[in-house]
Amino acid sequence: MPVDRLPDDMLLAGLATGDEEIAVAFVRRFQRSVFATALAVVGDRQLAEDVAQQTFERAWRHAQVFDSRRGSVRTWLTTIAHNLAVDTVRTVRPVPVTPDDLAAVLDAVATGPEHHVINAESTARLRRAIAALPPDQARALVLAAIHGLTAREIAEFEHIPLGTAKTRIRAGMSKLRATLHAE
Repeated sequence: MPVDRLPDDMLLAGLATGDEEIAVAFVRRFQRSVFATALAVVGDRQLAEDVAQQTFERAWRHAQVFDSRRGSVRTWLTTIAHNLAVDTVRTVRPVPVTPDDLAAVLDAVATGPEHHVINAESTARLRRAIAALPPDQARALVLAAIHGLTAREIAEFEHIPLGTAKTRIRAGMSKLRATLHAE
């Protein structure tokens, strides 16, 4: 059977053997989904390429621990890519946004790489829904969703208890979901 027709799990098992032909077939099969996952999180092509390479290196090093009962090879790889991308975003440490600058941040999201994924109507709906939130919830939501900060990091930045940060994020998401669903 040609290498490019092997099932995903067999390609992954062959990757651990160090066979160059299998490695090339493995990367070719999954490179688009891995890159797309990384790009969706980091928003920068160069960083996404770095994350994709790290993803394939990690898959090669940990191929033997893959468990097909827990999901597909594609899911496993995109999870690795997502986690590495989030780690990459966190190391870049964004500058926190003041409530007054919230509209500018939302404008930046609408003109960045996300614009290719979200059409203008959806962006406008999202901007209106976030603007309708109480400022503390909107700020927490933007810090978490756009800047990738954890609840703990938001709590430290805002000088509030961790539980309060979590509540603001959760309440903001709930109100945002209800508003978008109602439209």
